[in-house]
Amino acid sequence: MSSNAKDRMLARAALDIMPGMTVNLGIGLPTQVMNFVAADCPVCLHSENGIAGVGGLAAAGQANRNLIDAGGGYVTCAPGGSFFDSAVSFALVRGGRLDLTLLGAFEVAANGDLANWIIPGKFAAGVGGAIELAQKARRVGVLTTHTDKHGNPKILERCTLPLTAVGCVHRIYTDMAVCDVKPDGLHLVEIAEGVTLAQVREATGAALIVADGPMPTF
Repeated sequence: MSSNAKDRMLARAALDIMPGMTVNLGIGLPTQVMNFVAADCPVCLHSENGIAGVGGLAAAGQANRNLIDAGGGYVTCAPGGSFFDSAVSFALVRGGRLDLTLLGAFEVAANGDLANWIIPGKFAAGVGGAIELAQKARRVGVLTTHTDKHGNPKILERCTLPLTAVGCVHRIYTDMAVCDVKPDGLHLVEIAEGVTLAQVREATGAALIVADGPMPTF
């Protein structure tokens, strides 16, 4: 994925973060979304290791070695931010206090099933907070490349890898498209600039529902 395609995907996901939201960003690509949220947009960024009010990633040379997010990245703390133990942090998650979580994915199914914690036979540090985030956040978004490094679709009719959670995903953001999971199937909402509908269909391992008329781009 080119840096331009990645930035476009991150910027598109950032548009769905509204003022006043409490948001959790998963390890990997999702942590970079805050770089595209307007500085004057009041958002409470939650990290499951015990921070509410993450200010974003720390600039080079300005990292506090005692202040990291759940993925081990050095972060800053926004004014009014707070720290607490894991019990309190997951009480917030389990209590449905998160408006949105954005997670990475190995696979995501047309019915909203998510597989993002392990590929059998490969090392995995553990499932972490993904299972509870995927089940308990009010809205779940996935950021992923549309295909894997071999060109195989990551959006499928049914996941082939062990599931993180069932029917949890609401919206999928990729380097090629934005798709919504709805009761009647997977809806194509937008496509990336320079990408054709035919290319999206070819790269998707599930049936797409496409509305009549011009397709919006991002």
